[in-house]
Amino acid sequence: MSDNITRLLSIMSRLRDPQSGCPWDLKQSYATIVPYTLEEAYEVADAIARESFDELKDELGDLLFQVVFYAQMAKEEGRFEFDDCVAAICDKLERRHPHVFGNPGADATDTLNADKVLQNWEALKSNERKDSGLHSVLDNIPQAMPALSRAYKLQKRCANVGFDWPDVEGCWDKVKEEILEVEQTQAGSAELSEELGDLMFALVNVVRKHKLDPEAVLRAANSKFETRFRAVEQALAAEGKTPQQSNLDEMEALWQLVKKKA
Repeated sequence: MSDNITRLLSIMSRLRDPQSGCPWDLKQSYATIVPYTLEEAYEVADAIARESFDELKDELGDLLFQVVFYAQMAKEEGRFEFDDCVAAICDKLERRHPHVFGNPGADATDTLNADKVLQNWEALKSNERKDSGLHSVLDNIPQAMPALSRAYKLQKRCANVGFDWPDVEGCWDKVKEEILEVEQTQAGSAELSEELGDLMFALVNVVRKHKLDPEAVLRAANSKFETRFRAVEQALAAEGKTPQQSNLDEMEALWQLVKKKA
């Protein structure tokens, strides 16, 4: 173990020391730390999206601290320690990469093909779920995942066992069907939320069929919208106005100008 990892574990232990530790750190539990873990993961993703690699170093450190925090609480309860987490991921990576760490029993060219490796990975994961007493292909998909990512994961799991549209055209047909159902549903009715959810789920299938990640696609759309609307705000400010002091027609005209420049 590196000196810096030992130092980090020592810092965490001192923060949680019942006599001389930090009151805030001592007050935390697994559940209260989860929101911070998610926030740190998103900050890592944001740094990567902005290609801010100096910042990425710091954000990865923050995320590592979350792992150390959970491990320290588990150590206090006699459950496991940080080194057990490291051993577990090492074992898993070696087990799921037989083409690197063992004899895959297949042609070397096939095993080095990325698609084939992914197939093998999913098959190994499936066997591990069965060995753990999990029987459905949908077992072990976290309920707490963002809904868009979870929809993608559910669809991928089903696709891996053959429950999938043969091509993207089938996905588009389903989207069109769901759009009609939304349009035919009365506004304000209890069914509208369900129909809109079906439409969003169907659109995720289209994204998946194009081998794209829906979270990444939507993040890019969010970023584009934000950039354009900020440009609209700047154009209004040049006229001495704010969005609140403008009407929709004015803002739409500026929006179209911004789009042409982009």
